[in-house]
Amino acid sequence: QVQLVESGGGLVQAGGSLRLSCAASGFTFSSYAMNWYRQVPGKQRELVAAITSGGSTTYADSVKGRFTISRDNAKNTVYLYMNSLKPEDTAVYYCNFAFGGVRYWGQGTQVTVSS
Repeated sequence: QVQLVESGGGLVQAGGSLRLSCAASGFTFSSYAMNWYRQVPGKQRELVAAITSGGSTTYADSVKGRFTISRDNAKNTVYLYMNSLKPEDTAVYYCNFAFGGVRYWGQGTQVTVSS
């Protein structure tokens, strides 16, 4: 019954901004840390940003100062605000959390940054 649904991806020019959303259901959203990962074909999925149940955040060095993760527990939604986008940010972005040792993933949303 756990479901994570990402949205907000698309095409954007370098220097532009995009907001990704992840709508969660099937679990007590407010009790869990939430993460954003991204993956380029042929490469390992990498952690982009994380937010704890208490709201503390961490970011990959490559996105610090440009991306912001936030959560709205009333809406069971986690967001990723992406600013100053670079072509290197092009990837499929996934929402993720872990419960009982199991990692759950959304279907992913494609972000393509053109130069």
